[in-house]
Amino acid sequence: MSQAVQSTPAGASESSGRPHDLASPRRGRRLATDRIAQRVVTLGGLAIIASIVAIFVVIAAEVWPLFRPPSAAPGEPVQAAGISDTIAVFTDEYRELACMVSPSGVWFISLKDGGAVTAAALSGLDGATIASTSAVSGGTFALGLSDGRVLPVRVSFAAEFGEHDRRVVPDLVVGEPLKIDLDGRPIKAISHVNRDAGHNIVAAVAPNRLAIVMVEEKKSLVGPRTKQETRFEVSLPVEGEIAALVADARGEDVFAGTSSGELVWVSLRGKGEPMVSRPVFGPEQPGVGVTVMGFLLGDRTLVVGDAAGGVSTWQLLADDQTKELTQVGRFAAHAGPVVAWAPSQRDKGFATADAAGHVHLNYGTTGRTLLELDAPTRPTAITITPKSDGLVAVDAAGRLSRWTLANPNPEITWRALFGRLWYEGYGEPDFVWQSTGGTDDFEAKLCLTPLVFGTLKGTFYALILAVPLALFAAIHASQFMHPSLKAVVKPTVEIMAALPSVVLGFIAGLWLAPTLEVFVPGVFLLPVVVPVLILLACALWQLIPQTVRGRIRPGLEIVLLMPLVVAGGWLAFKLGAVVERLCLGGDYRGWLLSALGLTFDQRNSLVVGMAMGFAVIPIIFTIAEDSLSNVPRHLTAGSLALGATRWQTAVRVVLPTASPGIFSAIMIGFGRAVGETMIVLMATGNTPVMDLSIFNGFRALSANIAVELPEAPEGGTLFRVLFLAALLLFVMTFLINTAAELVRLRLRHRYRYL
Repeated sequence: MSQAVQSTPAGASESSGRPHDLASPRRGRRLATDRIAQRVVTLGGLAIIASIVAIFVVIAAEVWPLFRPPSAAPGEPVQAAGISDTIAVFTDEYRELACMVSPSGVWFISLKDGGAVTAAALSGLDGATIASTSAVSGGTFALGLSDGRVLPVRVSFAAEFGEHDRRVVPDLVVGEPLKIDLDGRPIKAISHVNRDAGHNIVAAVAPNRLAIVMVEEKKSLVGPRTKQETRFEVSLPVEGEIAALVADARGEDVFAGTSSGELVWVSLRGKGEPMVSRPVFGPEQPGVGVTVMGFLLGDRTLVVGDAAGGVSTWQLLADDQTKELTQVGRFAAHAGPVVAWAPSQRDKGFATADAAGHVHLNYGTTGRTLLELDAPTRPTAITITPKSDGLVAVDAAGRLSRWTLANPNPEITWRALFGRLWYEGYGEPDFVWQSTGGTDDFEAKLCLTPLVFGTLKGTFYALILAVPLALFAAIHASQFMHPSLKAVVKPTVEIMAALPSVVLGFIAGLWLAPTLEVFVPGVFLLPVVVPVLILLACALWQLIPQTVRGRIRPGLEIVLLMPLVVAGGWLAFKLGAVVERLCLGGDYRGWLLSALGLTFDQRNSLVVGMAMGFAVIPIIFTIAEDSLSNVPRHLTAGSLALGATRWQTAVRVVLPTASPGIFSAIMIGFGRAVGETMIVLMATGNTPVMDLSIFNGFRALSANIAVELPEAPEGGTLFRVLFLAALLLFVMTFLINTAAELVRLRLRHRYRYL
């Protein structure tokens, strides 16, 4: 057999006639372009992931110092020569000098070498010794003497700066002695309050008796100052002897602790005789005596230490028409009797020391013991330095033990951030956010729970409005609306998403809120009146002859309902006024308060729900409509061919098939509402309250960050807590998106065979 051989023309390639040959230059360029695009997309994705991780790291780096445990570094002890049996000690703000009060006088000691800077004898002692001292307030205190007199004293420190150094110069000012106990008995417990128009002195002159002296100074236009002195003696209904005594800085309340563990409150609020309350027992164990007492910063919280080592805090709380001393906190107990205590001048912290040399650093509001230190000797007095950066303890031999404290955020605990705390002035523990106040002794309340609650509350009310409207609109637009009308409606709704949220917040706060306040009953009638009118219109539509109905192109019926919806809104507002007049006593706000106990704020959750729902609707509508429209046509055609109506097909075939995309639309709308800032900021009262009422406002995490971050001191506690709020938003969004993706994939897997 012969084999035919087909020759190839000269110059012709063997690959001619194969347009998709791999060797073709066009195919090579296409593959190279695809590889470049793939790498660019991959790098872009990695860059996005890296940016998100970087944001997380930056936020976490600002938050981490909040939870750094406090520390104390011990310093070299200092021996104060010639001073023993120290009653009280405090330092200057630079921790260079210590003022020590001993029975023989007041001494200023260098904390560098223990040398006496000055040892001036008190001019008013006159042979007496110091038996007790009051709490130091602004450098002013009083000395109780052994002969029944009280000596007011003021100590101050002035810093003098040279060319290369700084020198702290102490100053001691002694006031005029005041005879308290006419029998000349030693003043074993004393409290002194220095007021603008005079001062109050309360002293224990007998085992159960108090001497109260109130001095009022008046300055006339002509002539010298005049003094008016008022004296009282009060007998306390106690069994033991008075062991500790303290009065608040306002001169209104005096508290006494006894050797039998009783606490007694004496009120000086009126101009008449002091009022004495019934005793309450401070220590847990009966019969254990009170050893130390004092106020935390602000003079609202009373600290009590006892002979069994117990430490507790107390406050005056209103009970109906009376006030009663109530225990609000208890701290880690000491191994022995509490012999000394000192408050912080910066916050609600305080230190306590026992007879065995154990020193505890506590924080009053959280009820937590932050540090436990061991002094080398048994202290008789302790103090926290003015900047709360140091702790000094002195023993009976005049030896000073020192620690350098690092405790920038003592008020921060997980319970303080997310739990209930018993704050000063509150009747019970509560969730509170209040970062600033009007006084230096204000305690920041940084609980994030009201902000998380407000964020979810605003999101909930926004989605109640947005999800039904957006989903029903998407179903109608994709399955029932005429294509020509859909070509106009869908772009219009998508353009709504471009409206700036600040504009929506501005309109909601300045126009919608006051307008809505007038028509609230009508707003709640809208979901009833409008659907009823639509159902009636549909029933009447069926009565119209087919020849007339046939003139309306299918899918355009919605145009006929639009005037009906407007009329339904008008009718609902009119009926709302009638219902308010007939059923709500003519004032729905008064009825809400009297019948349901609800207050009405003009800028409330209803306003935010409507404004933020308006902002979320375009996102949910667009994504849901795309998902519904992309359902394969053979599914709908098969359903209709089997005799199902268009509504049955939409609900039972199209909706389940598009459920992954619809769920994604809802979750994206949820994320949009959670992170919304300007609408929430401008349309609500920004009150951090935890109330589900739709008529009250709230404060969201995002709005709180926008309001307070510009004013927060960089690196401070508030600054870092705001970053924690941002981290919380970040984590919430991440978890919601992750859960949404898992649900979407599950739904997609379930309906993939439809």
